[in-house]
Amino acid sequence: MPPIPPSAADAPAETGTWRATATTQDQERIRGWYKSWETALADARARGNGADVDREGILLQPMAALPNPHLPAGDYRCRTVKIGAQGRSGLGYVGYGWFRCRVAPEQGLSSLTKISGSQRPVGLIFPDNLKRQIFLGTLELGDEKMAVDYGSDRMRDMAGLVERIGDNRWRLVLPAPAYESLLDVIELVPAS
Repeated sequence: MPPIPPSAADAPAETGTWRATATTQDQERIRGWYKSWETALADARARGNGADVDREGILLQPMAALPNPHLPAGDYRCRTVKIGAQGRSGLGYVGYGWFRCRVAPEQGLSSLTKISGSQRPVGLIFPDNLKRQIFLGTLELGDEKMAVDYGSDRMRDMAGLVERIGDNRWRLVLPAPAYESLLDVIELVPAS
């Protein structure tokens, strides 16, 4: 197995970085991304969803990140795949259809907003290393028109890795989400 790439989670926080912004809980989510991924994949396979996981290919391969993870501004098609289940009765794999997402410049960084669907991540993307960026945000639900502030509700806070996995193909990996699954992966491809 290839070595797990280092994360800036292990470096001291500097003002304006994701480490200075992230809650302690989200720093732990980022630090434990690989373990979360392994646990989620094992759970999905144990629940009989191995073929579903395999069908997703590179999207669900933990070490598939390519250099240059920068997610350009623009409109995207995005879909969420939930892996593993919290609790005995949950589903080990759920793959949703395509929704709309947008990446835009914001506060000297980039923002990522899922603009359709009933569960909509909204947040900022920070630099991390040569193969990933870090997403910190919150979850907007149902007919809500405005996201709660990051850090104000630990059940809504989200933290993840933004990685490029192909030409014009990215993913947002959300380890240890608060609801339903053990790992969420949001696939992003340009809308046009």
